[in-house]
Amino acid sequence: MPTLAEQLDRRQPLFKLADGIPWQVFEKEFGAYYSEEGRPAKPVRLMVGLLLLKQMFNVSDETVVAQWVQNPYWQYFFGMKEFQWELPCDPSDLVYFRRRIGEEGVTLILGLSASMHGERALEIEVVIDTTAQEKNITYPTDTKLYRKIITRCWKLADRNEVKLRRRYRKEVRRCLMAQRWRKDPRKRKEARRGQRKLRTIAGRLVRELQRKLPAAVVVNQQENFALYRRVLNQKPHDKEKVYSLHEPQVYCMAKGKEHKKYEFGSKGSVAITKKSGIIVAAMAHEKNLYDGDTLPEVLDQAEMITDHRPQKAIVDRGYRGRKQVGGTEILVPGKAVSGQSRSQTTRMRERFRRRAAIEPVIGHLKADNRLMRCFLKGFVGDNLNLMLAAAAWNFRKWMREVASFWLNLLCVLFAIAAPPIPAVP
Repeated sequence: MPTLAEQLDRRQPLFKLADGIPWQVFEKEFGAYYSEEGRPAKPVRLMVGLLLLKQMFNVSDETVVAQWVQNPYWQYFFGMKEFQWELPCDPSDLVYFRRRIGEEGVTLILGLSASMHGERALEIEVVIDTTAQEKNITYPTDTKLYRKIITRCWKLADRNEVKLRRRYRKEVRRCLMAQRWRKDPRKRKEARRGQRKLRTIAGRLVRELQRKLPAAVVVNQQENFALYRRVLNQKPHDKEKVYSLHEPQVYCMAKGKEHKKYEFGSKGSVAITKKSGIIVAAMAHEKNLYDGDTLPEVLDQAEMITDHRPQKAIVDRGYRGRKQVGGTEILVPGKAVSGQSRSQTTRMRERFRRRAAIEPVIGHLKADNRLMRCFLKGFVGDNLNLMLAAAAWNFRKWMREVASFWLNLLCVLFAIAAPPIPAVP
């Protein structure tokens, strides 16, 4: 019976990528996370391949596992010799695998995706820019946060069989209905009164539960109660506000977009090589830093991945105030330096025109590689999602280059073999 490799088209880019990735590197590095005893784990190549295909084809954990039995090229990518009819694993196994390898493992995947491009990833000039990676949360308002606190208090009381003095169900429903006409000048006061009432009810329920719950439960829920009090006490213009109860590390970013004034998530930095457009660094930032303050971390990661530090970094005007970072010269658009020759001015203009090439790269990362919205938990999930999206970009770029190389080669061979066209008299 023919094997899976013998039945597939070897010209397909995904087939070539499966043979081009040095899977033994992952098996060697990630083997330290497994024990020699107990139930045998899933193959490392299988789990890494699922993570890559998920980002490359912009699908969820459940979808990438479900498509296993539908796509023979995917099965060959995971190292299967024969076509399989059963699911490879449970989708939740990807959650545990991401947690197991952590940021160091995902950094290794990103570094290998860049190294597959060879010397093209070792350029001395890079282009750096920041972007907002939104979190999978609703648009935050005080009313939504108060309602979530009230709902959580109800569930906590029912779970521990605590009888509340009053549940305020009708009052909460009436206050929420008043928010529907918040922008109507005639009903704005009523909506604000309803919001204040929700805040009062949430505070009452939190204090009542702290009094009535068993001591062990109060200690266990101490972190949640502190978060609730922080939400109830914060003011509109406070810094480091809480915008989500299940993702409290999220912060607000204003990137100057007309269609989206504010974005809630984490800021991410991306660095690509100037000529080839290969991503050599990608990382999320835990705080909403000024763009210039993000440069040291990004350049250090680029040096760790490529084993050499970029000599020049081309950025936009959002990085003003930084001329040199750790031996790397920072080039920011501005007026020409006095005494600069015409050829130097021309080269600087070419550099800053090339800087715009990072904008479509970030756009493709968001549209094609799951960077538009992060569904992974916590700030660690933001960092993992950004680096995996960058690795998926590098692998897809490698696939496109391989496909175009063979296409150009066929065109050249056809042109050589074709008979010459007779000249028209």
